Amino acid sequence: MNQLRQLMLEELRRRNFADSTIRSYLHGVAHFSRYFRRRPDQLGPEDIRKYQAALFTKFKFSPNTVTLRLAALRFFYIQVLKRSWSIAETPYPKKVLHLPEILSQEEVARLIDAAESPFHRILLMTLYGTGARRTEAAHLKINDIDSQRMVVHIRGGKGRKDRDVMLSPKLLEALRTYWRGLRRKPKEWLFPGNSWHTSSHPVTTKVLWDACQIAAQRAGLAHKHIHPHTLRHCFATHLLEAGADLRTIQMLLGHRDLEETTIYLHLSQRHLSATASPLDALTFPSQGGHKHSS
Repeated sequence: MNQLRQLMLEELRRRNFADSTIRSYLHGVAHFSRYFRRRPDQLGPEDIRKYQAALFTKFKFSPNTVTLRLAALRFFYIQVLKRSWSIAETPYPKKVLHLPEILSQEEVARLIDAAESPFHRILLMTLYGTGARRTEAAHLKINDIDSQRMVVHIRGGKGRKDRDVMLSPKLLEALRTYWRGLRRKPKEWLFPGNSWHTSSHPVTTKVLWDACQIAAQRAGLAHKHIHPHTLRHCFATHLLEAGADLRTIQMLLGHRDLEETTIYLHLSQRHLSATASPLDALTFPSQGGHKHSS
């Protein structure tokens, strides 16, 4: 299994897959192997079919997670084992689209204000002010903050694509306050790890997750299930409500397809309120509705 794992790792790296995708694919194939207690190269299409069913029935995974597991197996069988793969025999499940939780601007302010520490506060402000994914925010470098052009450079985003987003004057001032408060100024990472923020590595994404969870509890918003991506959704929705067009928001979020961005039309209060129900266009002959004949 170690040799197969190494081969798969080499094939993934040859294609320049993101580290998160590599970890996910390796974990998926390992889980498949453990489920049957056999080497994955000794398993075939019938085993994959049973495994796919078990992911739903036994493990209760979401359709999107099952799709990711199948993608990992497909890569392993085609690129590592050089075997054929039948899409007809292993169809991807239909995607389920859930509308994300959105906070009002007042709730976002409450959340940031309830941060447990100044460090958590600046992390929350950065997530909301830039719309960055949590990994992107954690891996910001000092020279990514361009105060001359008032932009934040987000490098190596999803799909290894760089992009620029606006640098809010309020965020810039907060970052300067944070910087002045550091005991030892970092040389590379904007948000270094460890409790003293002096590590040579960036802060982990779990710290950003915890910052959201703790602030939500303190702000009385725990029922909203707030996590770092919630602030990214709020960033996009609030921009749309303020009049930004979808194409601009697509570029700021780093979406490959505009269709990904159109979900925010379903979340924008301004767009929902501007659309009248067809019920309002009806005229009823009497206030009390239908009159029965005597």
